[in-house]
Amino acid sequence: MTCIPENVLAAWANRDGYAVLATVDQAGVPNAVYVGSLQLLGTDAVVIADNYFSKTRANILAGRPGSLVFLTKEKKSFQLKGRFEYLTAGPVFDEMKRWNPPHHPGVAATVLHVQEVYSGAERLA
Repeated sequence: MTCIPENVLAAWANRDGYAVLATVDQAGVPNAVYVGSLQLLGTDAVVIADNYFSKTRANILAGRPGSLVFLTKEKKSFQLKGRFEYLTAGPVFDEMKRWNPPHHPGVAATVLHVQEVYSGAERLA
């Protein structure tokens, strides 16, 4: 796994609005969804609450990689790429249930284990 660089961690703290989570199915068809319930997990992963995934969930469970794109308040974009882990129990799941808004189902804690970090076309890690 890749540690997320300090400048990207600072940018994360300055996120603006929703992020976009992108996955791909086994036929190579992309799928992208807005996500709003997400938090860093240490310095090398992001936890995204599965509140309403369908195609996204299927792609993750099929072992497909993905990426997460977010913007700062200054509209600078960052992309985190990696592999997923899908958790329906355990400490990470329990923590997600604590911060996920109660009106959302919180079906699972989806962990994106970061392997690459970009700002635009520039690879940062």
